[in-house]
Amino acid sequence: MTTTEVTKDSDHDTRELNVPTDEEYASSTNDGIQQFAYSDSRKIGVTGAVFLILNKMIGTGIFSTPSAIFAATGSVGVSIILWVVGGILTFCGLSVFLEFGLAIPLSGGEKNYLERVYRHPRYLASCVLASQMILLGFSSGNSLAFGRYILAASGSKEGDGWTARGIAIACITFAVVLHSTLPKWGLRLVNLLGIFKVVILIFIVFSGFAAISGRLLVPPPGNFHNAFAIEVTENYGGQGAYGYATALLQIIYSYKGWENANYVLGELKNPRKTLSIAAPIAIGAVTILYVLANVAYFAAINKDDLATSEVLVAGLFFRNVFGDSASARALPAFVALSNLGNVLAVSFAHARLNQEFGKEALLPYGKFWASIKPFDAPAAALFLHWLVTVIVLVAPPAGPAYNFIVNLYTYPGAWINGFVAAGLIYLHYKKSENWSSPWHTYLPITVLYLLANIFLALVPFIPPNGDWNAEGYPYFVFPVVGVGVLILGGIYWTCWSKIWPAIGGYRIEAHRIVEDDGREVVRYRKIKTR
Repeated sequence: MTTTEVTKDSDHDTRELNVPTDEEYASSTNDGIQQFAYSDSRKIGVTGAVFLILNKMIGTGIFSTPSAIFAATGSVGVSIILWVVGGILTFCGLSVFLEFGLAIPLSGGEKNYLERVYRHPRYLASCVLASQMILLGFSSGNSLAFGRYILAASGSKEGDGWTARGIAIACITFAVVLHSTLPKWGLRLVNLLGIFKVVILIFIVFSGFAAISGRLLVPPPGNFHNAFAIEVTENYGGQGAYGYATALLQIIYSYKGWENANYVLGELKNPRKTLSIAAPIAIGAVTILYVLANVAYFAAINKDDLATSEVLVAGLFFRNVFGDSASARALPAFVALSNLGNVLAVSFAHARLNQEFGKEALLPYGKFWASIKPFDAPAAALFLHWLVTVIVLVAPPAGPAYNFIVNLYTYPGAWINGFVAAGLIYLHYKKSENWSSPWHTYLPITVLYLLANIFLALVPFIPPNGDWNAEGYPYFVFPVVGVGVLILGGIYWTCWSKIWPAIGGYRIEAHRIVEDDGREVVRYRKIKTR
């Protein structure tokens, strides 16, 4: 059996084990060593990977954001075209991430890809990503939508108030406790809810076909007459380039999750084969269902109602098609279960990324955040995800919080994905990097993905044509906060790599050893700096 050690200062992803002789952290005990190994029964196959992706992609977005998309564009046809564009950009992103993921089949997603490209200054890219993923990689949007749909199912018309937020906190708490104590059952529930939410979307699509044929309990909205006309009214349209950018940003949010399997590659069976099969199947199915679901919404809901429905688009759709019966009220509860599936998938994957930051000793008390005790699951990393999610849920004042949370969650990812795409272009054309991967992304695809992310990163700073406080907060809040969080990662890197070692006289380094059987050992060592 051979061992390799993952390092960040090497030009390669692994090198032969060469353990330094510095003092082992807490060397009087075995606390300086952590082992991570998962049995084959715990590893995820193609079906599990498909549902892990599906569950993160199909969450709140398709049941909620079509309202904001139409309100921003003021055009039925343009809204549907933007959903198609979102699917195309998702496949471009998938190609980029497949090339990286098949070349570096380790858990962590963008963390590994940024570290492979941006090696100097050491750890800077990882700290910036850690700031974004820990502070903004929350499950607040889907948890809040879960609370809203539960209230809708009960007949309540309360908005983003404290009742909905209380239910949201219960939702994320359930997900975190389940993944922490019963990880196998957490994955089983993810798979079950994945099947369930696909069935719901298919049901919406076929109900939309029925609505087109005239089977409605309300007057037909006639939205497909002159569908590409751009209208401006009090409730929708007229937001200019800013509106189109935020609309596309929220569509990207609805598709977000396609990269979910990349975060847990270390827990997949035959990771290269599993990822290359599961990801295209999941994304292709979701793209088709999303476009057809939007057609269904426009077939059953008039424009003013759609633009003002906010998070409850699917609930309004069910009421218009099936009436205000008990069975129609039960359908929002089914959508709530779909949101729960998303929360389960996001918390599962993002906790693994938080755990990776702990393994690298990028976080204070890295051993604690990386630990899988006592139930062979990253309970500490899950708790960190829970904590940030709850803070984001309770911090905004009572009122419309959903769109702000969605934009804040999605926006910094445009910067990160832009750097990932630019990094792949660099690897292709810098021959000295000796880059190779079983998958090749053609330059036009990478460039399109890069340009899309540049657009999404810059345009939200352009003022909208209408009210600058239309959502209840200044238009520039979420891009400023998003960029601020990324800058905060750079400040943290300065403290972590320069200031704290200079004050304390030492730093903690993690040396990761991956064996042929997939077992990983992490040694934490105290390195003297003076």
